[in-house]
Amino acid sequence: MANKKRSKLKIIPLGGLGEIGKNMTVMEYENDIIVIDCGLSFPDEDMLGVDLVIPDMTYLEENFDRIRGFVITHGHEDHIGALPYALQKFSVPVYGSKFTLALIAHKMEEHHIKNADLRCVAAGDTVQLGCFKVEFIKVGHSIAGALALAVTTPVGVLIHTGDFKVDYTPIDNEPIDIAAFARYGSKGVLALMMDSTNAELAGSTPSETEIGKTFEMVFDEAEGRVIVASFASNVYRIQQVADVAIRHGRVICFQGRSMVMIARIAMQLGYLQIPEESIVEIEKLNKYAPNEICVLTTGSQGESMSGLFRMANANHKLNIGKGDTVVISASAIPGNERAVGKVINQLFRRGAYVVYDRLADVHVSGHARRDELKLMFRLTKPKYFIPVHGEARHLYHNAKLAEEMGMDENHVFVMETGNVLELYARGGKLAGTVTSGSVLVDGSGVGDIGSSVLRERRILSEEGMFSIVIAIKTSTGELAAEPQIISRGFVYTKDSEELMEEAKAVAMKLTPQFVLCERSEWGAVKNNIKSAIKGYLFNKTGRAPVIMPIFVEVE
Repeated sequence: MANKKRSKLKIIPLGGLGEIGKNMTVMEYENDIIVIDCGLSFPDEDMLGVDLVIPDMTYLEENFDRIRGFVITHGHEDHIGALPYALQKFSVPVYGSKFTLALIAHKMEEHHIKNADLRCVAAGDTVQLGCFKVEFIKVGHSIAGALALAVTTPVGVLIHTGDFKVDYTPIDNEPIDIAAFARYGSKGVLALMMDSTNAELAGSTPSETEIGKTFEMVFDEAEGRVIVASFASNVYRIQQVADVAIRHGRVICFQGRSMVMIARIAMQLGYLQIPEESIVEIEKLNKYAPNEICVLTTGSQGESMSGLFRMANANHKLNIGKGDTVVISASAIPGNERAVGKVINQLFRRGAYVVYDRLADVHVSGHARRDELKLMFRLTKPKYFIPVHGEARHLYHNAKLAEEMGMDENHVFVMETGNVLELYARGGKLAGTVTSGSVLVDGSGVGDIGSSVLRERRILSEEGMFSIVIAIKTSTGELAAEPQIISRGFVYTKDSEELMEEAKAVAMKLTPQFVLCERSEWGAVKNNIKSAIKGYLFNKTGRAPVIMPIFVEVE
């Protein structure tokens, strides 16, 4: 007989709750584990120098022999971005749609990971992973190949929507499979895990086709080049722009590394239908008149290395100027508003006409609003509800929606990253936590940047550095020369000579301690000098730079 303590289904989010991004959820029953998504998030403003943030996978490392596979809902970075780091540790299969796996395969190449076990599935397919049977269900989203999951477990069926919207007129003419959700609802769904991103918003998210009218208007009125900045992964948006541009007699030029890469993959797989003769490299654009050109580029979020940013700042082969029309076909992700605003202002300074979300309908979300969430509730009729994918307020609003739909509040579980939810046929409860959190990626370093390093970086950025170099005679321990001051980001040395001289004097008063102590005690003397200079500088300037005493032994 199975151990009762382990004969419960465990749901353990390792990311994606209380935050946007870093989506990763563990499902566990006895000796079997599957992992849904493996995403990253981008660093906050105070994470200076950090490139990426990925989930803490300690729990998976402790239970790696029970992992039966990763199941990926779609190919956005917040759902696949941490896979290269996971697959360096866990040699397990990864399941996803054709387009999702193509994006993952590209990431594996970038990280020099060979022999990744990528297994392609399509909507309607079913795979058996240990005791879990997973069916993939077609949903709409702002990327091709998005899938929801119906996971049949020993205690019941769980529906995980992934990121989704209900679009009855999608660009690919393949709408969400409402019948599949209804089929599971009629049989009985133990728990629904549903996207919370737009749970604050009433009504329904507009169809992707709605913004086609805006593009038609823009191209009708544009007299010069048209530059459209969008998320590279939104091939539906790219298709709409390309279709309108070609109808208006324009050629297409892709710019930005991710835009070029994803467009190439999407065309190879048939997700993008653009005639080859309509695609032109940037070097050949001079053969066309301005009113015959359309450029699709990255940079809708104001990223400093993106194509649009460099075009706006005259640091690109294709610089934007008077007569150009620029469409920023995206809404600013929270935290990016200032960066996007700066790019828009710079584009206007250069003489371009800019169309953005405050002026026209240039973007629609890929996430369901409240009416669509209610529809999913009615279709699946779950016994328990677990809001996923969103900050605290999004999860809260989704939970309240469940209660409005008649669900007992005791059957709604608003979880935090690291929580363990135990479900069984007759009940469910939160039962402790596991190790969780964020791992910071800085260059090739993974997890070697901690709070102390970030604190030092923040101080350096705000207060600067004050270094004092002291030369000590090896034979006697006496001062060999006058200390030298190096100031970076603190004060301008030439305008602060008195401050520098007094700081030197503070250090020189303490250097005789070297003569009187053993070499093993030099660290304590360095700390005394550091403390004394720190106090002096703060009293004089009100600032607290990073103090770095450097000791050099000379003959």
